[in-house]
Amino acid sequence: MRTVPADLAARIESGAATLCHVWRLTRADGAVSGFTDHDRDLSHEGLLYRAADGWTGGATGAGLGAGEAGAMVAAGVLAAEGLDVADLEAGLYDGAVVDCCRVDWTAPHLFVPLWTARISRVRRDGEAFTADLEGPLAELERVAGRSYSRICDANLGDGRCRVSTDHPEFGSGCDKRFETCRARFGNSLNFRGFPAIPGNDFLSRWPAEGERHDGSSRRG
Repeated sequence: MRTVPADLAARIESGAATLCHVWRLTRADGAVSGFTDHDRDLSHEGLLYRAADGWTGGATGAGLGAGEAGAMVAAGVLAAEGLDVADLEAGLYDGAVVDCCRVDWTAPHLFVPLWTARISRVRRDGEAFTADLEGPLAELERVAGRSYSRICDANLGDGRCRVSTDHPEFGSGCDKRFETCRARFGNSLNFRGFPAIPGNDFLSRWPAEGERHDGSSRRG
């Protein structure tokens, strides 16, 4: 739940507030930039937020609050005072943190934080750019670690596979099955899958007459 300063809430209720958005962008190397959708530059919290770069908030797929994963886009124009083209192409804005606030531009000390997100990708189209943003909990949706699978997740000849490129069967390729790894390459010790995992055929089996039900596969 956002806390709106009492003075700002009163101005909003009276209709006197003149609101705009400001975006504070912090790169991984510590460089900080400020942008606003107001029609002139705005100083807020000790940082100059530039209006000339035309930053706007795009469509929001979900909320970007602290408790939400969320996704949205921000768009703008590449300019001398804005995102540097060379830095953009070098990937220096990848993973940058963006803090968005709603500010009363006639009294910039009155503001309410809206969301914090991280740039996942920046796309360039001529002199314009579009930044894809993800909320804090997007990290929880990422796949981490290895997946348990019957097939090998190494690539033939890499550091985990360890099959030499001089192996006579190297050019024949590998289908990543344990049987192929053992028979064709003699490399079962380095197999990076889990061939003993039960498959769908195991899940669809049912008890047969005379079978024991103590966990063993022996019949009574």
